[in-house]
This record gives sequence, structure tokens and C-alpha cells, in this order.
Amino acid sequence: MRFPLSACLLLATACLLLATACVPLGTPITDPNAAGRAPGQQKPPEYYADKTLRYQDYTYAPEVRSVQCYVASGQPNEVFQPPVVPLGQSPAITLEFDVLGEQSQRYTARLVHCNADWQPSVLTDLQFLNEINEFLVTDYRVGVGGKTPYFHYRLRAPGVKLSGNFLLVVQSPGGVPVVSRRILVYENRVQVGLQPGIVVGGQERYTLQQLDFGISYASVDLVNPAVEVKVVLRQNFRWDNARYNLRPTFVRDAERRLDYQYFGFENAFPGLSEYRFFDTRSVQAAGIGVLRVDPRPNPVTATLQPEVSRAKQAYNQYQDANGQRVFESREYGNGDVNADYADVTFQLKADQPAPGPVYVLGALTDWQLKDEFRLAYDETTQLYTGHALLKQGYYNYDFAVAGGPGQAPNEVYFEGTHQETENQYDLLVYYRPPGTRADLLIGYQAVNMNGRQ
Repeated sequence: MRFPLSACLLLATACLLLATACVPLGTPITDPNAAGRAPGQQKPPEYYADKTLRYQDYTYAPEVRSVQCYVASGQPNEVFQPPVVPLGQSPAITLEFDVLGEQSQRYTARLVHCNADWQPSVLTDLQFLNEINEFLVTDYRVGVGGKTPYFHYRLRAPGVKLSGNFLLVVQSPGGVPVVSRRILVYENRVQVGLQPGIVVGGQERYTLQQLDFGISYASVDLVNPAVEVKVVLRQNFRWDNARYNLRPTFVRDAERRLDYQYFGFENAFPGLSEYRFFDTRSVQAAGIGVLRVDPRPNPVTATLQPEVSRAKQAYNQYQDANGQRVFESREYGNGDVNADYADVTFQLKADQPAPGPVYVLGALTDWQLKDEFRLAYDETTQLYTGHALLKQGYYNYDFAVAGGPGQAPNEVYFEGTHQETENQYDLLVYYRPPGTRADLLIGYQAVNMNGRQ
């Protein structure tokens, strides 16, 4: 019996939806950053060429710059706060970005509910929202006083009815994505105990930072928690080097508690060093970390001080922003619309080429290896150099060597690693109740390792 083409398409779509909905409970979380990549492929040949929506922090157009997603708490340095909020409370997650050019654009935003592996869930919009899932971005202002024309956009994420993972997507007419950011909404249904641990090893005790944690679920009835509870451990709120698939080492049924204490460094991270930094808040004088600045060209140019490898250096303590950045203009204030853009040149001295391509890495690159931030090596001068268009501000960054297939970038090669480094860590606890169709974020805690007061 032959079916019409339209019926075949409907049947195939139904099969696909059923396959998506029937994800077994306890399915391991794989690294969601590797989804859609061929083995060994770090990114598409051209970063901005593919406009397919990715369920991660991503920028889809080269004219979109200076993206920040944070909790608008009204406190100083609020832009350093990750987009993580408790369910039903008032602090709003804010997304800001610039679009280069002399003509404003019309954008809309929407939320996508995702499971623990950052793949879209099968929930309908009304199951996690109280309003239509399309929001017109109306808050935008023109950049003034600088040589590079741009418009600054801002929007606040709507409140949701469920905890879990959400992708905030801004798109142009026609549904083409412009920028996407991961946001988290949690509820404290379980008690999370996250604390610095002691690395059991030899030299590793001086280079790694370990996080021990336990989960108490006395106040909630979890079915088979040892298998169905999923956790993600992050360093400095990064997704690119997060720890997935951590299983409990002890299950205490009588105490209704899961303990996670490892001896193979599964819950340990390289401490690295405090982040490098530079200050381009002024275009009239060179700030810290800047060799020279020239306000005459268009765009303004800034050349950074030549950096050196810190792999064999002793630990150097100073205050940093854990890889983040803030935009500001010393001359005019209000970095949202008064800060100009500068062509910033990075320099790194190296006696010999690294064992792989070298990149600038940090929040300024979305913690990704972008072509714009790849450095070129000159054997004559023994210098890595590269440049990128960046908004005036104070920046943290480091240098990373691209890893092999399935490997995170190697930051230790140029930065070294120390147990004494100050870093922030947080733990995400997911659970899918029986009979439901989505993963909930039922526990969250953040701690500071070697915090400075």
C-alpha cells in the first residue's frame, strides 16, 4: 500500500517526536558543547557561516558584539553574576549586546526549555510560560561619541513556571538566530553541600583544585536517586570545561544522602593562574596592560604589552574577575552607549611554537576558540600576535592551545596552574520525576575557592 508524500512526512515527524520524548531516566549527560561536531572538529570552518541554532552560548553574526548575560541585582559589578536565579524570585536575568552599524534592527526573543543535556525538551510553551513565547526587543539606544557606530540592545528574560535549563534566543525577522545564551532557574528541593576538598596525589596537590560534595534528599522522595540524579560541576561558571556524568561514590539510603568523593581527579580542575588583564577604558592614555593607544585611526587602535608564558613561574596573587569583563569609558562614563570600539592587538612572547594553534580565551570569546582570536607566530621575532575589535573596558583573558579531538583547550601550557589561585565553582543538580517529560534543576550551590576579602 502506498501513502501520499504528505502522510509520509507526518508519520516521520511523529516518529521523531516519539523518539525525543522517550529518553530513558538516568540517561548520562554528555558534553553538550560537542553536539553536532564531527570527531576532532573544534568548530565550523567559518564561525559565523552556519546560522543553525546551537543550544549554547553563541553569537551568530559578526556585527553582534559585547554580549553580556547576568542577573540584574542592582549591586556593583552585577555583570559578573552568572545568569542563575531561584524559581519565583524577583532578580531578573538581563541580556545586553551591541550591533555594529548605522541602522537599528528589529529583533524578537524567545525561550527554549532544555533538558539536562541542553537538548530541547518536549514541553509546550504554556507548560513553562504564562505568556506568548515571543518578545519584541524594544529597549535599544544608539552609541554616541565614538568612531564605530553601533546600537546597544537590552532585554530581560521573562519569568518561568518551572526550574531547569533555558536558552534565551534573540532572532531577526524570519527566525534567524542572532545570539543565544544559557540561563538557569533552580529550586532548592535538595540540600547541596559543596566544599573545597583535599587532592589525594603527589604533585597534583599543588596544581589542582578539588571539590567534594554531597546531596541530601530527606525532604523530597527521589526514585532511584543514584542513577537518576544528574550533576554538573563548573569552574568560573564555564560550560566548556565542566565535569559531567559524576556518579555518587556512596549511597546512604538510611540517611537519604548521596556522597561524591573521588580519588581519580574526576572532580578536580587545574587551578591555573589569576587571569591576565588589560584596561582600555581610556582612548587618551594607555591603561594598565596597554603598551600604546592611538585615537586617530578609525577604529581606535590599542596595542597590549607583550606577555610571556607563566608555566614555570611561581604563583602571583592579585585580584581578577575570573575571566569576565566590564565596559566603560573613562572620558564619558556609561559604557553601554558611550564606550567606543578599539582594534586591540595581543602579543605573546614564545621561544618556539606551541604544539597547536594558540588562541585568546575568556568571556570576551564566549569561552570558545574563535578565528578572530587566533594568534599567528612569527619565528623571526618569536612572537605570537593577533588582533580583535573590542569595546572599551576592563578585560580578563588567558592564552590557550587548541586540544586534540574531544579535548578542552590547554590553558596550562602558557598559564601554569596553582592550587592557590582564586576560582569560583558551582554545582547543578538535575532530576526528572517519574511520569514527567523534562529535567528539573532541583539543587544549586556556588562556592569560592581561595576567596579574597
